[in-house]
Amino acid sequence: MKTIKKFAIDLRIRVGYGTAFFLLLSSYLLTLYANSELLKEAMLVDHSNKIIIETESLASCLKDGEAGFRGYLLMYDPRFLFPYQDSKRSADSLYDALIKETALDQEEHSELTTLRRLITKKYAIMDSGLAEYNRQPFLVSDSMRVQRFFSLEIMNHIRTVVREIQGAERQRLHTRLAGMTSRYHTLNNVILLSLGLASLMALLGFYTYSYENKGRRIADRRVAEYQQQLQERIQDLDQANKELIRMRSIEKFAATGRIARTIAHEVRNPLTNINLAVEQLLAELNGNKTENGEMMLEMINRNSTRINLLITDLLNSTKFTDLVYQKISVNQLLDETLELAHDRIQLKNITLLKNYSGDICDIAVDIERIKIAFLNIIVNAIEAMEPGKGILQLKTLSKDDKCVVLISDNGPGIAEESQSKIFEPYFTNKPKGTGLGLTNTQNIILNHKGHIAFESKKGEGTTFTIQLDFA
Repeated sequence: MKTIKKFAIDLRIRVGYGTAFFLLLSSYLLTLYANSELLKEAMLVDHSNKIIIETESLASCLKDGEAGFRGYLLMYDPRFLFPYQDSKRSADSLYDALIKETALDQEEHSELTTLRRLITKKYAIMDSGLAEYNRQPFLVSDSMRVQRFFSLEIMNHIRTVVREIQGAERQRLHTRLAGMTSRYHTLNNVILLSLGLASLMALLGFYTYSYENKGRRIADRRVAEYQQQLQERIQDLDQANKELIRMRSIEKFAATGRIARTIAHEVRNPLTNINLAVEQLLAELNGNKTENGEMMLEMINRNSTRINLLITDLLNSTKFTDLVYQKISVNQLLDETLELAHDRIQLKNITLLKNYSGDICDIAVDIERIKIAFLNIIVNAIEAMEPGKGILQLKTLSKDDKCVVLISDNGPGIAEESQSKIFEPYFTNKPKGTGLGLTNTQNIILNHKGHIAFESKKGEGTTFTIQLDFA
């Protein structure tokens, strides 16, 4: 039943919006058709206006020519012939334009042919009169009077033909303007009706969607709430994973410390016996030492001391110690650490980039031990980079109420098979390294209840991230 009801609601929404779209599309197509028809009518109106204007201009040219002709007869001044000659040229140009405008209208074409014949005859009579007048200036002969009579009749005939052409065009112009007005009003009515119906159908669809589809909106709101809750759960899970990683690091470090202490105990006991034995031998051989025997005893003593120092370094790097906490800006702490590595940075021509947060709070740490931790990472970064091309970047920021320090280099990166062992004691890729530097660094950070992690890509460099609590 719910499915049928939901289908009926969706169908009404689709019908409402579909009908509105169809009506708007129809209105648009009708508008295109009406606009094309109006454009055609406008072109015809423009044609009629041109015919009326050009025939009027043609008649005006004839009047100007006749005025120049008469002025010459009265004054016998050649200057009056200039407008006469200009009128002949203008009349030819206007006639050619009219012929082009009426190329598709046989009736007007016929009338224009008659008008052309009359104009030619008019100018022929005036040319003949000028020739006769030039032979006998200031003498009006009978033949000239007859020519004047015929010229007047021809001019009247020309005016009649021009009025007929203009009257026909004015009638057409009136009809076309009336048709344009009618189409315009019809188009407006169709558009208004289509818009009204489309608006009505759209409102109907919107009403159906808004009134009868509340469940969908409620479901969407619940989905948004569930998504927000899921996002929060993901963030909590991510935080828990980080905490789990931190706890595993602490647990692993503690296990390493226990193993180190066990090894130290098991190694130092026989080492003590060896040292005592060497001392006893030295005492018994006093005065009877051979060169070779003395060298052997010194070698045993020297290597025993070295083993003892290695055991001490291992114990120091894997045990928690008492800290002397002091408040200090992490930015200042990094700058002081950089001073300790200044010579190395200059020697390898490393580019140093610092991006410190200006409003970050102080941290409470054992300053000297944190310097050691930072210095170990910075020195490793400097040694990993190529001289003259290395870029060392230091960045501080506040995230999740923690002070975050990022130390990055653009060295070759750490091999994937080595990344899981990076904090293990005595693991190193350096020819002269002890493998206890990063172990000691991790010890210091964990001793401060902080967290250390790194990201490294082959050929792109390494970034160490240290998180510490604010003071």
